[in-house]
Amino acid sequence: MEQHVKTRADAPAGFFAAEAAGLRWLADAHGARTVGVVEATEERIVLERVAETPPTAASAEAFGAALAATHAAGATAFGAAPPGGEGHIFIGRRPQPARPTATWGAFYAAQRVEPFLPIVVAAGNLSASGAELVSRACRLVADGAFDDDEPPARLHGDLWAGNVLWTPEGVVLIDPAAHGGHRETDLAMLALFGCPFLERILAAYDRARPLRAGWRERVPLHQLHPLAVHAAGHGPSYGRALVDAAEQTLALA
Repeated sequence: MEQHVKTRADAPAGFFAAEAAGLRWLADAHGARTVGVVEATEERIVLERVAETPPTAASAEAFGAALAATHAAGATAFGAAPPGGEGHIFIGRRPQPARPTATWGAFYAAQRVEPFLPIVVAAGNLSASGAELVSRACRLVADGAFDDDEPPARLHGDLWAGNVLWTPEGVVLIDPAAHGGHRETDLAMLALFGCPFLERILAAYDRARPLRAGWRERVPLHQLHPLAVHAAGHGPSYGRALVDAAEQTLALA
């Protein structure tokens, strides 16, 4: 079996353990495929090597249905980390909290958006007035304006197109920031940077597990997190996009 080794000399404690725990937890859902974990230590993670191929419509539709099954496997709470990944989890190289929370809005605002705002402001990618507008949106979210009866879903948590690998056997997911959250968040992140055959993925997902009315209008709400993460390290254009998403979130109320 060919292997892929990822190392990081300055990895914080639990960095690769969190990745391994997330991959295994997602795999346990028997939905969307994830890359196999061979070994994880404090200094490295060893994964099965994935052979990539061009995307196909058939693989996209199979992935949409499989992702619905992954989400349906659930989590113990909003914010809950995978077993073995308790404490902080990571999105890319950045830590983020993983504290079980009773409601989605309280979790999402406090643990997925607000922790990044001081970093974005300090980087010069968001003005004080922009940060206040995003904070207003977070207060609305935290107060439960968008809470519903959806149970905590088993999320990949960093589901942008670069973490979706197309193989001869179908889609394989890598590099999760897995946790319990709202299923619309994964779908919104998948749409943020574009993904091959996105509409086929979404249609297959909706057939397998129908989405609530208005989910497309809520995409900016669920993109607050990835936009905040990117604004923390990738320039002011993401800060402007974050403010725009916050404005659209406020307009939903």
